[in-house]
Amino acid sequence: MSHYTLNDITRPSGGFAMLAVDQREAMRLMFAAAGATTPVTDQHLTDFKVSATRILSPYASAVLVDNQFCYRQVVEQNAVSPGCATIVAADEFIPGNGIPVDSVVIDRSIDAQAVKRNGGKALKLLVLWRSDEDPQQRLEMVRAFNALCHDNGLVSIIEPVVRPPRRGDKFDREQAIIEAAKELGDSGADLYKVEMPLYGKGTQQALLTAAQRLHEQINMPWVILSSGVDEKLFPRAVRVAMQAGASGFLAGRAVWSSVVGLPDTDQMLRDISVPKLQRLGEIVDEMMARR
Repeated sequence: MSHYTLNDITRPSGGFAMLAVDQREAMRLMFAAAGATTPVTDQHLTDFKVSATRILSPYASAVLVDNQFCYRQVVEQNAVSPGCATIVAADEFIPGNGIPVDSVVIDRSIDAQAVKRNGGKALKLLVLWRSDEDPQQRLEMVRAFNALCHDNGLVSIIEPVVRPPRRGDKFDREQAIIEAAKELGDSGADLYKVEMPLYGKGTQQALLTAAQRLHEQINMPWVILSSGVDEKLFPRAVRVAMQAGASGFLAGRAVWSSVVGLPDTDQMLRDISVPKLQRLGEIVDEMMARR
């Protein structure tokens, strides 16, 4: 059986310039906030995801799609550019307490062999990290996910995202990102997808110091995501994170969020999002060349 490796989802430079379109109810909320037609239907989301995949994947080393809204359609419509790898989200989001993603489990409806047959190279798992929840449970879920990937020759990508504790109101996001990395940064996955420290804000030096602290805890290649980072600050965030030891990005919002709700979606993706993604890819190559 062939086993895919990280090289199958990188640019020739060895860096990662990966596009995410796997947002689910969060994307619906973005459309609603942009004043899109109400209600925002599943079809709205599917159409946007497939368009974004088709138009942007030629400029990405990989594209992350979700099973719920677009994986089947992306495969059927051959929307992924030949030079771009497909990553499938293997997480099932469970809503609760008034939020779209209150907890996460492995999506057991994902057929890893079918993913591979359809050209998929990797699976991704969101892991919610709360200081007052059982670390053992998180680690066991990650180990089960790694086994699912590796038994099927797929690359394993984990995405720890920190949340305030269930009880109490004290929450230091920056410290939580470090604690989550301490706990999961050596958990046997192939790639660690992480939130950018300081939301990408502040001076370059403060950002670099925070990213270096993070790097010290992660014992595998890592990339940053763009949720929570002002899209104007994201290119710098990629540069600084890579200076600290990251190997690129896996991001959606920084690339396409500004076109959500605009008319002529395809044209807007070409005019606005393609240049952003191209520029981010250049930054990744530039930083890899310095290593």
